[in-house]
Amino acid sequence: MTRVAQISCGTEYSGMQWLLNEIAESVGIELVFPEVEYDDVERACEIFGLKMDSSSLNMMMARALSVLDDPTIKGVLLLTCFRCAEGAVMKNEIRRFLHEQTDLPIITYSNVEKPKEVEIYARLDALKTIITRKTLLMRERQEGLTLGVDSGSSTTKVVVMQDNKIIGKAWIPTTEPVKSASEAVEIALNDADVRMEDVEATGVTGYGRELVAKSLGADLSLEEISVVSKGAAFLADRQRGEATVIDIGGMSNKVVTLRDGIPDAFALGGICGGSSGRFLEVAAHRLGVDISELGELALRAKEEVTLQSYCMVFGIQDLVVTLAGGASREDVAAAACRSVANQVYEHQMAQEIEIRSPVIFVGGVSLIAGVAREFEEMLRTKIIVPENSQFAGAVGMALLASGLRKKMF
Repeated sequence: MTRVAQISCGTEYSGMQWLLNEIAESVGIELVFPEVEYDDVERACEIFGLKMDSSSLNMMMARALSVLDDPTIKGVLLLTCFRCAEGAVMKNEIRRFLHEQTDLPIITYSNVEKPKEVEIYARLDALKTIITRKTLLMRERQEGLTLGVDSGSSTTKVVVMQDNKIIGKAWIPTTEPVKSASEAVEIALNDADVRMEDVEATGVTGYGRELVAKSLGADLSLEEISVVSKGAAFLADRQRGEATVIDIGGMSNKVVTLRDGIPDAFALGGICGGSSGRFLEVAAHRLGVDISELGELALRAKEEVTLQSYCMVFGIQDLVVTLAGGASREDVAAAACRSVANQVYEHQMAQEIEIRSPVIFVGGVSLIAGVAREFEEMLRTKIIVPENSQFAGAVGMALLASGLRKKMF
């Protein structure tokens, strides 16, 4: 079991500790509470230069200090309540402190009344990968002939790579994960003009990875957070130093900070599907354009209009009302792109992630130029959208799988 420090404002966290422990155990993590004494709390307040009204929040700082003296701790889970403004401040201060003082990977979670088990699992599963597969994640070059599959919720992506170059690829809608993966693999192999029996290693990531990996007899199956980040760093040629990856797909999104191509903090999801590619697909349909044309339409906007709701359903209703009020299709397209970027920014970047340049934008939505422009304006920095950005997960998988090539043994 990998020991991970849980730094939260209480030892029995809002009645959900049993759930955290159960999910952690299922991925091979033991959550531990760093032990502190009263004097440690006073010392922590002095070091951090903060003293909160809540004694529990002050104890969080002491627990963070305690982590520095425990070499058995391999990662950190930072946990506060979604509605607690002071807790959000404390979480950010502790995250910044630990990043400065250690190289421990950190995940954050804002507890809500009905926590989603799948979100907690995704965070802890990724944390376990980052801790236990660090040597593999340090790989910077793809070698041999390998296949990477990203079985996403909306689309299935496959790449064939040979000696650090993409030689074949496929991108098709996901219907049945195994069937879609099989079709995409065949297309990519034909594109590369190679046979499956020539492939030296296969890796699978994404929502359907367990089924697809079993079907293909894959050599490696990993969660998408570390894999997409690795692929993004490779595609953008930013495998050294710090970076931030924004990945927006068909049904979900993630923001990840990297050190030398390895995640050290990340945040997942938005408050609803309004921060996903699916929202933009529906918006494009309502505007009478293909999703591939939405970004260019948004770039021709003249006036700034705002959609009042982040909700996917009510956001589309607001879009219809805005059009009926006389706004141009171009201005409404830009508003839709801004809505997605705003939600990711306000509910993930501002609350959970400290943005580090350069910022690499990947996933299907990265192909919509209007969204990239909105991120540039919000973050006031250049957004890198590398070639083949929609294939980041598949590329990351082909790269990592090359470390397990059959012909190496």
